[in-house]
Amino acid sequence: MTQDTIILSIETSCDETACSIIKNGNKILSNVVVSQIESHKRFGGVVPEVASRHHVETITLVIEQALSEAEMTPSDLSAVAVTEGPGLIGALLVGINAAKAFSFAHDLPLIPVHHIAGHIYANQLEEELQFPLVALIVSGGHTELIYMKDHLSFEVIGETRDDAVGEAYDKVARVIGLPYPGGPHVDRLSTKGEDTFNFPRPYLEPKSYDFSFSGLKSAVINTLHNYKQKGLEVKKEDVARSFQESVVDVLTKKTLNAVEQYEVKHLLVAGGVAANKGLRQRLESLCEEHEVKLSVPELKFCTDNAAMIGAAAYHLYHKEHFASLDLNGRSFIDIESIVY
Repeated sequence: MTQDTIILSIETSCDETACSIIKNGNKILSNVVVSQIESHKRFGGVVPEVASRHHVETITLVIEQALSEAEMTPSDLSAVAVTEGPGLIGALLVGINAAKAFSFAHDLPLIPVHHIAGHIYANQLEEELQFPLVALIVSGGHTELIYMKDHLSFEVIGETRDDAVGEAYDKVARVIGLPYPGGPHVDRLSTKGEDTFNFPRPYLEPKSYDFSFSGLKSAVINTLHNYKQKGLEVKKEDVARSFQESVVDVLTKKTLNAVEQYEVKHLLVAGGVAANKGLRQRLESLCEEHEVKLSVPELKFCTDNAAMIGAAAYHLYHKEHFASLDLNGRSFIDIESIVY
């Protein structure tokens, strides 16, 4: 009889302190997330030093709660996994040092996990991945298209050249007077508006899968400034809808082009912006039309969490991809550079 693989995983790459216990890569025994949104909201974004201090205050409690909810003790575990990067270096180090201490104290293998790999494997918590596949990663810090032939095989075929899509949402939300984080607020407001501004669609060069949202963000800001200078009122809901339509057009067109070129029948969407209803609805319609299987995680697994880290760590465990106790945090890691 095959022994179960039970992994305690930790995620502290940005402004969520999270710990989860995952069995065999897809069964969630516990999933604890402490969000810092209220602390950062008044600054209009995440303050790295504040985030790190919050992680220090809560990391031990979060680990204890995850063990308690799963009704587990350290002796029941197969390994401990932690986000190595990319992320805020101070925040990462809190989780990494906690994981190293836990690993050393209980003689457990230590598994370093790439944050983006975690977002991709969040989909595994609901269903098996069908290879080959294309994954669209959309979050506050990342916009990428990744082709996967098999587990832990990552080929970046497109990425952002400037603002990530979530970052663009936050900046547009700020200029139209919406609170942080901007994505959910712009998404909700857009349902009440019309695409009256016809903002540019930044497709870049023909056949390119890269993204660029800086120009679109600037177009929105300049439009609002022009209206203000002329003493004209602008309908915020129309700005939100016009911006979102541009973003969704670009994301879906490039993604479906990649799906067709790489001849895959499974598309994954991951990251915080995967919770965007406008994007979800458009992709659902297009994937049904093109007979492509679409997987999008539950809303709670779109944003940062430790369950996704545990899902990815399951495959790393069976590859014996372990780290020593000199593991350090890395603010940037090229996902293609990691050899498993």
